[in-house]
Amino acid sequence: MANLRDIRDRISSVKSTQQITRAMKMVAAARLRKAQDRMTDARPYTYKIREVVKNLTERSNSDNPLFRTSENPENVLIIVLGSDRGLCGGFNTNLFRIVENKIHDHFSGHMKNGNLSMICFGKKAYDYFRTRKYPVIDHKIGFFDQLKYENVTDVMNGIIAEFKEGTYDEVYLAYNEFKSVIAQNRRFEFILPITYETDKVTVPEFPSIFEKKVKNKEVTDKPESESKKTGLKPDVDYLYEPDPDTILDYILPLYVNVQLWQASLESYAAEQGARMTAMDSATENAGDIISDLQLKYNQARQAAITTEISEIVSGAEALSE
Repeated sequence: MANLRDIRDRISSVKSTQQITRAMKMVAAARLRKAQDRMTDARPYTYKIREVVKNLTERSNSDNPLFRTSENPENVLIIVLGSDRGLCGGFNTNLFRIVENKIHDHFSGHMKNGNLSMICFGKKAYDYFRTRKYPVIDHKIGFFDQLKYENVTDVMNGIIAEFKEGTYDEVYLAYNEFKSVIAQNRRFEFILPITYETDKVTVPEFPSIFEKKVKNKEVTDKPESESKKTGLKPDVDYLYEPDPDTILDYILPLYVNVQLWQASLESYAAEQGARMTAMDSATENAGDIISDLQLKYNQARQAAITTEISEIVSGAEALSE
C-alpha cells in the first residue's frame, strides 16, 4: 500500500485538476450562451434566403456558373470545420471519422488521382488530416477566436471564384450541427454547385455524386394540383426589379456565404456544448477519484496507527518482563 505522503500528493494533484476542469466548464458555459444566441438569431435569415433562392430558381432560366454541374466530377473540395482546442469529448474525432469514411467510400479515386483537396478550419482538423497525409491545401487556425462574417466571405468568395473558373467541380462542407448541449449532428453537405429539391427548402445532406439533383427549369409550368401533391405553396406572382436573373446573380454568392456562416455558428456552439459536457464529466470523475483516494488514505493512516500501537504495547510488555 502506498505511503501517506504519496496518497496526499495524489489527492492534491487531482484537486488541482478538478479546479481546472470546473473553471473550463464555467468558461464554456458562458461562451455557449453567447454562441447559442448568435446561432439562433442567424437561423431565420439562413432559412429564408434558402427559400428565396428556391423561389427565384423556379422562376428563372438563369445560366449562372454556380449552377454548373458535371456528369463526371473530377476535382472535389471538402471544407472541414473542427476546433482549435481539445478537451471537448468526441466533438472532433466523430466528425473526422465521418469525413474519412466519405472520402474512402466516394472519393478514393479522386484522392489517388490527386483531384481531391481539403480546407481545414481549426488546428485539430488541420493536424488530424495533415498527419494522415490527406491533401490539405489550406488551413485556418484561430478562425473561431474572431468569428466574423467578413472572415467567412473572404474564404468563401475565393472558393466561389475558383469554382467559376473550373478549379473545382464540386464543393462539400463537413461540420457539427448544434442539436443540444449534450448532442451534435455530424453534417456532410453538398454546397456547390447549387442544387435544390422541389419539395424541400433545405439543402440535401449528402446527395450521391451519381444521383445529384439538378436544377429543374420547368417548375414554372407545374399545375396547381401537382403543387398540392408535393406540399408546395401555390404559385404566387411577384414583381421583380430589375428581373429574376439579375437578382439571382447577386444573391447566389450571398446564399453560399450564408451557408458557411451558419455552419460556422453551429459548429462553434456545438464545440462549446461538447466542451462544457466533457468538463462537467471530468469534474465529477475527479470527485470520484478524490473520494477513493481519501478512503485509501484513511485506511493507510489507520493501519499505520494500529502498527504503532502494537509496537508500543510490545515494547511495554518487554520492559515489564
